[in-house]
Amino acid sequence: MMFAPGRQVLYRNVDGPRLASVRPCRVISDDARGLLLWLARGSAVLVEEAADGRGIRDMPFPEWAGLEHRVVPAVWRGPGLLKFIPPDADHSVWFFRDDEGRFTGWYVNLEERALRWDDGDLAGVDVIDQDLDVVARPDRSWEWKDEDEFTERLALPEHYWVRDEAAVRAEGLRVIKQIEAGDFPFDGTWTDFHPDPTWPVPTSIPSGWNRPPVPRP
Repeated sequence: MMFAPGRQVLYRNVDGPRLASVRPCRVISDDARGLLLWLARGSAVLVEEAADGRGIRDMPFPEWAGLEHRVVPAVWRGPGLLKFIPPDADHSVWFFRDDEGRFTGWYVNLEERALRWDDGDLAGVDVIDQDLDVVARPDRSWEWKDEDEFTERLALPEHYWVRDEAAVRAEGLRVIKQIEAGDFPFDGTWTDFHPDPTWPVPTSIPSGWNRPPVPRP
C-alpha cells in the first residue's frame, strides 16, 4: 500500500485499544526509503485526556490508568514537523525545526511499527508509541528521553501497551548506531526541507478518523 504525494493521511497513535492522538499530515514522498510526512503548524489534531481535562503527563501513570479517557480537539502549535517512517522498523524519525524553519535536530520516536490503512476517501498509519525516545543533535550527539516514564509504566503491565522492554531498547540502540555513523536518514537528508507556502493547513479532522485501529499480528 503506497500513498501518493500530496495526499492527506492520519498519523494515529494507539494506546492499547484506544486512540490517543490523531494528526493529519501531508505525504511528501513514499518510496523504498519509507514514508515522509509533513505536519503543519496550526493543524487541527485530536489528543487524549482524562475526563477531568488532565493529560497523561499531568499525573502518575497508576492514577491515569484508573480514569476514564476521551479524545478532544486541539491545535498543533509547534513548528512544522517532518515525520519519516522507515519500512519494517519500530520507530519514526522526526525532524525538529525552530520558528524560522531551521533544522535543530532529530527525535527518534520509538513506536511499534506503522500499519497502513486506506478507506478510499481517508487513509492513515497506526502506531503504538513506546514512550522511550532518543534525541539527536545536529552534531549527532544523542541522549535517551523519557526513561522515567517508560520505567514507571512498565511497572503496570496490566495497563501498559508496551510488552517487550528489551525489544524497545534494542531498537533504540540500533538507531543510535545509525546516528553515530551519520547513516541515512541522519546524513543531512531533508534537513533543509521547506514546505510549499501555498499548502493549506488542515483546520478540521475528517470524518472516519475514529475507525478501529488496524489489528496487529
